[in-house]
Amino acid sequence: MKTENVSRRHFIGSLGGGVTAAWLSSHWTAIAEAQQHVQHALAQGSPPALQFFTAAQAEQVEAIAAQIIPTDDGPGAKEAGAVYFIDRALSTFDKDRRAAYTKGLKNLESVSRKLFPRTGKFAALNAEQQIKVLQSIEKSEFFEVVRSHTVVGFLANPSYGGNRDKVGWQWIGFEDKPAFATPFGYYDRTFSGGES
Repeated sequence: MKTENVSRRHFIGSLGGGVTAAWLSSHWTAIAEAQQHVQHALAQGSPPALQFFTAAQAEQVEAIAAQIIPTDDGPGAKEAGAVYFIDRALSTFDKDRRAAYTKGLKNLESVSRKLFPRTGKFAALNAEQQIKVLQSIEKSEFFEVVRSHTVVGFLANPSYGGNRDKVGWQWIGFEDKPAFATPFGYYDRTFSGGES
């Protein structure tokens, strides 16, 4: 097993700590519906229409998600379509977090312009600059909400959307197969005419 894979699995696993079990359990049905909406749209061959974000906001959120779970030797949050899951969540079951995104994105741009006046827009910064900006806001409610939504969009069941092509599951080593495989026990041999 490659060291990079172990490190990334550990990193992704530790991100899940910010997603509380109570939040997940209280929103599970709505999360599944949001993911199903995204999956259906992606199956049609085009990204889902944005329902809450403007195109510019979606670009910024996708850039943040791509730093939270980056694309390196494997797909990250961008490839998993996490931004579309987040947009759907803010349009349906998680509307109460809209203000955190609206305010947080404005603050993100302010911090980006302050730290890097020549570039300004967060999505236009290089990876090193983006990380510096995110480090300056990582204690904010906004960053915690984006991180939680990104992790859910990356790791949730791909049959509902997000985790496109099971990229999240591949990186944590989850195998999508039934728990039971034949032979189930000694009685199968007996039944099929094998040893008694």
